[in-house]
Amino acid sequence: MSADRLRQITDAVRESGRRSVLELAGLTGASEMTIRRDLETLAEQGVLERYRGGARSLLLRGEEPPFALRAQDGLDAKRRIAAEVAALIADGESVVLDSGTTCLEVARALHDRRLTVMPLSLHAANALADAPQLTLLLPGGQPRRGELALTGPLTEASLAALRFDTAVVGCCGLTVADGLTAYDLADAAVKRAAIASARRVIAVAEAGKFSRTALAHVIPASGLHAVVTDRGAPADATEALTAAGVTVREV
Repeated sequence: MSADRLRQITDAVRESGRRSVLELAGLTGASEMTIRRDLETLAEQGVLERYRGGARSLLLRGEEPPFALRAQDGLDAKRRIAAEVAALIADGESVVLDSGTTCLEVARALHDRRLTVMPLSLHAANALADAPQLTLLLPGGQPRRGELALTGPLTEASLAALRFDTAVVGCCGLTVADGLTAYDLADAAVKRAAIASARRVIAVAEAGKFSRTALAHVIPASGLHAVVTDRGAPADATEALTAAGVTVREV
């Protein structure tokens, strides 16, 4: 199954509100049978609703696409970003690791390292559960359905009680004008608590994040020490971050 095709279908249905199987087959070049299978997959992920002959979108503008869909989107870029973040972290460091699909890849990249890590999602905690040298710390909190990101006062209290060398933070949007933003208010509060608990803040952001601003403000761009992104990041955005004193690494 093609993650690119699923994304293309999702975008097409979301932009117009609904699309027929015939339209989507013409758009993607796939067979109608393949499109029907793709629509069933996306319906199971909560992205859209199937009806006879097509599908309608369940996503509003400004809403975050489901984790299962995002996890396969731009996976190569996320893995390159994760490898670069891992290279920035020295053995022996304590790290708080945000939720999200890119941070999940960072967790996998840190699996064999000698570190202390507190992941802020059950996805990342599971990826690190059998790490041979790593000391795993688990916060309290309530997992968001699908995302499995830990949020709420128990998560924030866990972060407030600790001091980390590095916070690795994901985002839904990142611009110099609006700073680092998130779709979910509770998630934004946890990100702020993670940032406050760390001496160094590394943001991970695929190229598409630089053209978005989500609902909840987390931190001004100038509050970040480094941003790791992929080579598709727009030059004006990375230059503006650099001018704001942020180290930008493109991989």
